[in-house]
Amino acid sequence: MPEAATAPERQQTGLVQGLGLFDSTMLVAGSMIGSGIFIVSADIARQVGSAGWLLAVWVITGVLTLIAALSYGELAAMMPRAGGQYVYLREAYNPLFGFLYGWTLFLVIQTGTVAAVAAAFARFFGVLVPGVAEGRGHELLQFGPFTIYPTTFVAIGVILLLTWSNTTGLRTGKIVQNVFTVAKTLALVGLIVLCLFVGTNSDVIRANLSDFWKATFAAPAGRAGGYTTTALTSTGLLLVIGTAMVGSLFSSDAWNNVTFTAGEVKNPKRNLPLSLALGVGLVSLLYLFANIGYLAVLPLDGSPTGANALERGIKFAQNDRVGTAAAEAILGVKGAVIMAVFIMVSTFGCINGLILSGARVYYAMARDGLFFQNMGTLNNQAVPRNALVVQCIWACLLTASGSYGQLLDYVIFAVLIFYILTIIGLFILRRKRPDAERPYKAFGYPVIPAIYIIAASFIALNLLISAKTRAQTWPGLLIVLMGIPVYFWWRRKQPPPTISSPG
Repeated sequence: MPEAATAPERQQTGLVQGLGLFDSTMLVAGSMIGSGIFIVSADIARQVGSAGWLLAVWVITGVLTLIAALSYGELAAMMPRAGGQYVYLREAYNPLFGFLYGWTLFLVIQTGTVAAVAAAFARFFGVLVPGVAEGRGHELLQFGPFTIYPTTFVAIGVILLLTWSNTTGLRTGKIVQNVFTVAKTLALVGLIVLCLFVGTNSDVIRANLSDFWKATFAAPAGRAGGYTTTALTSTGLLLVIGTAMVGSLFSSDAWNNVTFTAGEVKNPKRNLPLSLALGVGLVSLLYLFANIGYLAVLPLDGSPTGANALERGIKFAQNDRVGTAAAEAILGVKGAVIMAVFIMVSTFGCINGLILSGARVYYAMARDGLFFQNMGTLNNQAVPRNALVVQCIWACLLTASGSYGQLLDYVIFAVLIFYILTIIGLFILRRKRPDAERPYKAFGYPVIPAIYIIAASFIALNLLISAKTRAQTWPGLLIVLMGIPVYFWWRRKQPPPTISSPG
């Protein structure tokens, strides 16, 4: 079996190896931190019902994500090629599995996430500029499935701006990524410090500690906005934790995007595994401490009709904006404005990372004959301009349609399945290519990766059968399966691809 391509051979593809360890780590962290950490804790709290289990969900998510990242590190060092996870699935199984991942990534996962995060940027921009709004009465244009609001123009404008900046070269993309990732990391640290050392409320802490492990589930009751609370048994709690982790897993997702840019990473056999471990470890710790900070400032329980942040609590924070509620409880009304700026910085950097990395997968697929041929070319700045443009067009269409939120709900299950398949691929490649160069080997193999496979499979199965999530899970599976006939149709239309083994 051929050995992995050397650095000079990788450079023959035209890609510039311009990402160092710091750049790669910032890409991991920056792609992970978006708006989720400021929002999803409200829904998690409603499902698990106590401070202890809220923190436990974030701890479990962090541990599972870190295990996955350490497992991917072996694949990344073994096959440092543009396309990352697409390449790993292709090599462990066959081109069909790689195509299904790339198909789902382009159709929904990457572009839908770009659209969703851009929409979040626009909504918080509306806090600063009240004329930028959405919802009934703010429609500017309607045709077919598309409804255009002022926020739509802001969201599309951000996508266009960052796509253009990434077409000017890798250096521009990485500078934007580094600046905004450092800024939003410091902003998140600032929020944590503010909560733990300035806004700490002893009465709130006492209330949150009083029933630290009492698990309850809050379900909507009627149209009046009320909720009914039900105590959870041990079995019920286990199942609820699985569905509650949808929010925390989504907030922690996109850590794998750095593998898409492997062909542009300096010394990838060292820097890819390190950046995955450092980036995921950093963000997981920040997420945990952010939730500890929320619990130091806001009561977990509250009322959906409460007049202020303290009365509504974490469970019923207005529009689920827990981060904004915490800042408002400490700083008053100006806290909401400060958080809007923080979240705009966070989402801007997240969008850039998603745009930069996603295009590299379509580029790799096109070079394998599994996507439009002209997307497998580079411009004079050595970046896949055509792939960036096509990604931009589809993300903008999703933004204008407003359907990205529903589509993202559909693919949470699919994302998890591809993670499971990729880590199973680690076992397959150990057997298929025992002599391949492995500069880094997965931590705790085979036990630790197997733990991830078992735990993630339980969560995926739970999502399939749970009444709360199955309506979104099955359509997500259908989106993936739709790629099978598309793959065989594409193969008939295209000449047989020449796929070189990376290792």
